[in-house]
Amino acid sequence: MTSNYTVTVLGLGAMGLPMATRLASQLTVHGFDIAEPRLKLAQEAGIATFTTAREAAKGANAVLLAVRNGEQLNDVLFGENGVASVLEPGAVVILGSTVGTDAIPGTVARLAEFGVDLVDAPLSGGPKRAGEGDLLIVVGASPGVREKAAPALDLLASTLTVVGDKPGDGQALKTVNQLLCGVHIAAAAEALALADALGLDQAKTLAALEAGAAGSFMLSNRGPRILEAYDEEGAEVLSRLDIFVKDMGIVGKATRAAGLAAPVAAAAEQLYLLGQAQGLAAADDSAVIKVVAPAKRTK
Repeated sequence: MTSNYTVTVLGLGAMGLPMATRLASQLTVHGFDIAEPRLKLAQEAGIATFTTAREAAKGANAVLLAVRNGEQLNDVLFGENGVASVLEPGAVVILGSTVGTDAIPGTVARLAEFGVDLVDAPLSGGPKRAGEGDLLIVVGASPGVREKAAPALDLLASTLTVVGDKPGDGQALKTVNQLLCGVHIAAAAEALALADALGLDQAKTLAALEAGAAGSFMLSNRGPRILEAYDEEGAEVLSRLDIFVKDMGIVGKATRAAGLAAPVAAAAEQLYLLGQAQGLAAADDSAVIKVVAPAKRTK
């Protein structure tokens, strides 16, 4: 790793900023976000910020994208102010977002026109782990292209799994991952709602569940935030509920295309859709408990 290696992070949100901060510990990092407060936070973390994405991307060895969906991916790269045209041949675009497999072939083909490669590297682990370099990253890219992205990926990941040699393989595995995550969060919310309905102390219930066979990463990670869902301010927003509306939609599309029944995933998707319809889209995804139990019973 060398300070001569420059990474541009586009999107300095809940995940983008801690990743940029982690990368800046050993690499040169450029950052851009449309929100001025996020730029200020990045500057305070020692990240060089720019007024446009194109300016931030010039001269970068790698561009790390934290986008919401395939439409944003296309706009950031190829839109009116897209960065693909300012990247130097040999640069790589690292896609850390979950956008599904459909957006990948066209993106790869268009980037190739500029001599730029795509590293399909969807990641998970949350903001805290992002700042500590403790992310799970699944990668689809050829060995040579992976090597170009290694200085950035190695700093961000504690577990880096090479799924295959082509972009799209990472998105496929992340789709499977999101099926489980979406179901686990919904199940944790239902379980803690049931505990309350039975008159149990939710915090004690959570501690007991974590110690037994019912424990899971998502139960431990989201459980405390689920318990904060009824507070006046709600839980801190670390992962918006409507992200799982998007991700479970990707899961549903993939299962239908494969001709595979996924009734549990479909039921979980409906909870997130109901939450969005009830005005919880921008709330933390732990607020899904309020779909099945709008108010807490035990005080």
